[in-house]
Amino acid sequence: MLKSLIPSRLVTIVSDAVRSVVAPASLMAEAPTTAAPDPAGLYEVDEVPPVADVEAAAAAFDVAAQQARAGDRGKRAAKKILDRLPAGRYGSWLVTRTVSNRQTADLDAIRAIFKANGLGPVPMKSSAPSLKVERLAEVPAVAPVLIAA
Repeated sequence: MLKSLIPSRLVTIVSDAVRSVVAPASLMAEAPTTAAPDPAGLYEVDEVPPVADVEAAAAAFDVAAQQARAGDRGKRAAKKILDRLPAGRYGSWLVTRTVSNRQTADLDAIRAIFKANGLGPVPMKSSAPSLKVERLAEVPAVAPVLIAA
């Protein structure tokens, strides 16, 4: 009976909302790390930049990623103290809280709607693959040959 009261458009909207949300890490099962397929729009074999340019980009990426991780660790450490403070002035710093305009789907409510209407499990999609760079201990004697797939 309840199923007939909920228009199929609402089910589509809820389903689309769930698909547009990246699942929180705590909801994701531990999966072995696997190589993701290459995305579309990559360089063609004759367009690949010189190795020196790629090495410079990889080094810059690695440095930026290390700085971002260090910044995140610093923010988490400071937040442990600041999150517990009541709003107010502390020396030359003002601590306040503002309402965020950001919204995310309420997965618990969506699961309840799916369950109440016999729609099965909430559809989820994987996150986009992460780009990782790793500095090799030694450079191969022969540069690898790129093969178009």
